[in-house]
Amino acid sequence: MVEELLIIIIMKEIMNNSLELPVQDLFPSPLYYVFRDSNIDITESEEIKNIIEEGMEQFDGREGPEPWAHREGIQNSTSRNSYLFNDKLHKLKEFCEKHIKIYIDNVISPKGDVKFYITQSWLKMTKPGEEHRKHNHPNSIISGVYYIKTTVNDVIKFYDPNSVTKQAIKFSQKEAHIWNATSWLFPVTNNKLILFPAWLEHSVPINPQATTDRISLAFNVFAKGIVGEEYDLTRSFL
Repeated sequence: MVEELLIIIIMKEIMNNSLELPVQDLFPSPLYYVFRDSNIDITESEEIKNIIEEGMEQFDGREGPEPWAHREGIQNSTSRNSYLFNDKLHKLKEFCEKHIKIYIDNVISPKGDVKFYITQSWLKMTKPGEEHRKHNHPNSIISGVYYIKTTVNDVIKFYDPNSVTKQAIKFSQKEAHIWNATSWLFPVTNNKLILFPAWLEHSVPINPQATTDRISLAFNVFAKGIVGEEYDLTRSFL
């Protein structure tokens, strides 16, 4: 499979191409996506089964320390093991790390001796009627999701980080597109990997058409090394 770097404004691929205007996209949110050219193999399938059997934690919308946990609704489940890539799913980890490097080299483009590494990695299971409310990933630089098993019309929803500023004056819209929307649905399918800035808020809305469980593997990426410059007083050692 020929792999390409696809850095886009969120959801630009599904936008109506008729908007051919002399408009320059400034300060976009980079979303990288790529497909793995092989399905989950027997060994990986068995490991995923074992992870699920080891236990999945579920918030019922009434428990937990997080503010969102006190709202109504059923949250999806998270594997108790949140360091899966430490000793499991090695081939999948290699695939993710390969594309993390592509993302870093082309999007962040850091200079100097900075190394990026996966911190935590965990399984998410979303049953019909469940959701994953809006959130981001603190203490991380990049977040990623690999889709193991998706459902009909499956999506991840992203939110514009500048939506409050942009809606200082709020107009009623004839149609929504990437320049006026405050959120957008990005389609996901089996074997798709997406990478995005960890600060970018996202969610998994309830899918009323889902009849099977949705399974994905999420992870965070951080860095170690020397960042910043001494001359402008931004140097730090991670």
